[in-house]
Amino acid sequence: MSSMQELRGSSVALVSALVAPLLVSLALVPFRTTFPDFESALVLMAVVVAVAAQGYRVAGLIAAVSATVWLDFFLISPWGSLSVASSNDRWMVLLMLGTSVIVSEIAARGRSQRRRTLRAHGRLKLLHDAGMAIGTTLDAERTARKLTEVAVPRFADFVTVDLAVSVLLGEEPEEALEQDRTKVRRVAMAGIHEHHPLHSVGDLDGFSFAVPQANGFSHGRAQLEPDLPASTAWRDLIPDDAAEVLDHGMRSLIAVPLRGRGALLGTVTFWRTRHAEPFTQADLFDAEELAAKTAVAIDNARRYTRERTAALALQRSLLPQRLPDQTAVEVASRYQPAGPQTAGVGGDWYDVIPLSGCRVALVVGDVVGHGINACATMGRLRTAVRTLADVDLPPDELITHLDDLVMHLTDDQQEGRAEGDAAAAGELGATCLYAVYDPVARSCTVASAGHPLPLVLTPDGKVEQVHGFVGPPLGLGGLPFESLEFRPPTGSVLALYSNGLVQSRERDLDEGLAGLRHALAQPATSLEAACDTIMDTLVTRHMADDITLLLARTRALTADRVAVWDIRADPAMVVRARKLAVEQLDTWGLWESAFVTELLVSELVTNAIRHGEPPVELRLIRDSALICEVSDASSTAPHMRRAREFDEGGRGLLLVAQLSQKWGTRHAAVGRPSGASRNCPLPDRHHALPGSAAGARTSSPARGGTARPPLRRGRPDERPQPYRSRRSARVRGAAGRWSARRPRRPCRRRRPARSGALRRRRSSGR
Repeated sequence: MSSMQELRGSSVALVSALVAPLLVSLALVPFRTTFPDFESALVLMAVVVAVAAQGYRVAGLIAAVSATVWLDFFLISPWGSLSVASSNDRWMVLLMLGTSVIVSEIAARGRSQRRRTLRAHGRLKLLHDAGMAIGTTLDAERTARKLTEVAVPRFADFVTVDLAVSVLLGEEPEEALEQDRTKVRRVAMAGIHEHHPLHSVGDLDGFSFAVPQANGFSHGRAQLEPDLPASTAWRDLIPDDAAEVLDHGMRSLIAVPLRGRGALLGTVTFWRTRHAEPFTQADLFDAEELAAKTAVAIDNARRYTRERTAALALQRSLLPQRLPDQTAVEVASRYQPAGPQTAGVGGDWYDVIPLSGCRVALVVGDVVGHGINACATMGRLRTAVRTLADVDLPPDELITHLDDLVMHLTDDQQEGRAEGDAAAAGELGATCLYAVYDPVARSCTVASAGHPLPLVLTPDGKVEQVHGFVGPPLGLGGLPFESLEFRPPTGSVLALYSNGLVQSRERDLDEGLAGLRHALAQPATSLEAACDTIMDTLVTRHMADDITLLLARTRALTADRVAVWDIRADPAMVVRARKLAVEQLDTWGLWESAFVTELLVSELVTNAIRHGEPPVELRLIRDSALICEVSDASSTAPHMRRAREFDEGGRGLLLVAQLSQKWGTRHAAVGRPSGASRNCPLPDRHHALPGSAAGARTSSPARGGTARPPLRRGRPDERPQPYRSRRSARVRGAAGRWSARRPRRPCRRRRPARSGALRRRRSSGR
């Protein structure tokens, strides 16, 4: 009970003690002749008991004296005087006084016991409410705010919570608090009114534990100051201005350290103003109990923050740090981890992988579960996808190999479960979408393993859903995967996403897809702006799953950047292939790279004619690097080997690998393209890539009937004259190989003729 209520109750009791017996005595005056004195005394005794029952001893005594006086004055003869004539009257007066005292004492003790019971019940209710509110979140700042909401105004008028900055970052607090002055941040503050002299939430200050007054405080003991103006030891325990605190009317405080696992995390300070009773020793115990509950919750939040930060760092390190620059598509991406209310970050990932022939692979995947294990599985799958993509497998075959890998990982986890390894005993499952876009053929091939197919935003503003076969999730095994090929218009935007973007507890899948279509159709100045629009529209504050979004605007290589020729399977056509390649380089202004390119074309075409099957096709692509591709209909792939000293073959691919930046082979639907790329100094006018230019196209049977730009062939008379040098001449070598002729050495001066005797001596061996 507050002091104001106590004062009000005592005042009412005193007034009742003075007035009630007088009024009752006056009411009995008309009946004093017929009403016996003993019965009048009983009536006044009942009034005294009623007043004394309020629990105030002084009021009970005053009521007893007042009733005795008015009884003798008005109701006992002689009337109008204070004199007790008979012994019966004296015993009656003494009985009234004794009864009043006894009843007042019993009532006072009962009232005190009731007050203690209510106070204990209030303490238990406070601690119960604190236990229900504190610790429900893994956020240190929200936990501190819960403490202030519970304590004000039931326990204190003002409450402040200060935490070390290292605790908020999830770090160990021991290293930071060993210093003389530690950086602390005020994370929560509440009070009975808004105007106060205390620091606001978010303010940084230094707190020193090196002062003598704080020795016990730093070791975990709370400090009670019932009278602030009479003491100065508390000034070093708070980061606030002591003078302003006293001027505002603060009367007492309790400062309690927040300790978790032996480490000092911060402080909580309870304040009471002059309008409330000062803190007592019982209040100190309650404050320590509240601080202990809060410290455990904050320490759990700190450890969770550290683990979550480590998981996020691991996941972000496994995701691409920057998307590679390539010609096929313009890309933008967003990734947002799940909210802190989940078990941890998820296993979503995305990737953009440049492929041969200016193609690009777009990958989006999702691993089931959350936490470090999901991040590690995601890193394995992403590495596997990049490795398989480097082999240049078709999308359906790549997904099949990835499914086998997940099955092997699942078997390893089953063995870990059998051996009692809890870390390896989790369920493993994943989905993946793998799309390959070819800017030359202007086609996109997609294969999905349980992942939603992408959306396509056409240049005219329509959003279409790609419909096709969606395979089972990875890890089931034994089920086939299929590829889906479609041709998006040049300049279309492909939207690849994870389930967390379109599905949550608040909305179903259909509603999420409708929202994604609407957001994707909104006009945007760039793909980055489009990503921001989609995230702002669909992402709520607390998401239960990771969110991955990958937008890709398709481009196309114009006809003047690609040259294709069909080569007849005749060794004599190697000369023509070299000539066509050199003429095309002259047309592109790349005659300085003609020597190396001519040698690469010669080796690749010769390999295709001798070891492959017709038809043979030669393709040159001018991009940031010059790409030379030769395809044939054979199902076998060439392998580079180390030729011995007297071997006639085996040096062609070695020469290709040494002269090119990278080389390799891939299997198409029909045939086996092999090629090499080499960085070339391109003119400035060729650096820009028109994204929507189109030209006439023809079909190539060697590539399964895919579209190709028309042939562009230069004329021999357009070739620059400096190209014809002695080193560029070609001669026919052994075993059908072409090699560069070395320039003839300069003539040496003829030596003088030896004498005949010297010649005979040398010829005879002497």
